Amino acid sequence: MTPTDLKPVRDHIAAQIIGQADFIDSMLICLLSDGHLLVEGMPGLAKTTAVKALAEAVEGDFHRIQFTPDLLPSDLIGTDIYRHEKGEFEFRPGPLFHNILLADEVNRAPAKVQSALLEAMAEHQITVGLRTYPLPDLFMVLATQNPVEQEGTYHLPEAQLDRFLMQAVVTYPSREEELKILELDAQQRGEPAARPAAPLSQADLFRMRRDVSALYLDPKLHHYIVDLIQATRQPRRYDPDLGRWCRFGASPRASIAVARCARARAWLDGDEFVAPHHIQSVVPAILRHRLLLTFEAEAEGITTDAFVDRLLTLVAIP
Repeated sequence: MTPTDLKPVRDHIAAQIIGQADFIDSMLICLLSDGHLLVEGMPGLAKTTAVKALAEAVEGDFHRIQFTPDLLPSDLIGTDIYRHEKGEFEFRPGPLFHNILLADEVNRAPAKVQSALLEAMAEHQITVGLRTYPLPDLFMVLATQNPVEQEGTYHLPEAQLDRFLMQAVVTYPSREEELKILELDAQQRGEPAARPAAPLSQADLFRMRRDVSALYLDPKLHHYIVDLIQATRQPRRYDPDLGRWCRFGASPRASIAVARCARARAWLDGDEFVAPHHIQSVVPAILRHRLLLTFEAEAEGITTDAFVDRLLTLVAIP
């Protein structure tokens, strides 16, 4: 399999939204890396549209859940139903048993719902009572959230954030892009959205994943990845300001994520091995939701992206 085989998926998503190339790349990298994606942005920026377009372009079941404060864990997991004719309980699966799950406005749900989603994302299974049920081989969560400053939103637990492979930030379009959005809306009004001729089969997707995981990553770059993640835990060794700005660094899961995503980035670029620039291109999306900055950093207007950008200039490339 080659990146050309994934081009119809990219083209279908790009036909539904204007711009947002980094967002599309993040979705494809997570798809190839068997990971979950957290998408943050203000309402109306086509986050949901893009996720639905990805689901249309890939073979599998798709389900959307609108997260609300009154959502219950059983609304995700499913529940045991008593069958009078059999005299026993029968499990009725919930939305988590679909291949691609859109968790819309995920940061509006209570903690119990987040814990149910956490098990599915972390263990690829769900537990109901005393029984555990495996999820499909293709299981991907794409969760959208509005910025936490919005009314009725809550910070996701750090343990759950760590289970998202990447976090994409969707920004406002440029003036030229917004003009194209108006043109696209006029063209599509009253007509059903175009669907891909043939969705990417799960068998082909799994072959692509094997190709990605087999891509060569030099042992020296293993050291570079670990140095980057270690630097988030001991930033003062590199710069006094970085030490003032960061409370908690990233876990070893971040190192694994960087290696996996860098391979996917290199594969998408058509390269036969991972280079330092592949690592640097994926690090911001992997670390932006895993770092906890200090109140001092927030007061100075320092974002996690600014912290990571500074870090990338200080950690030596082998």
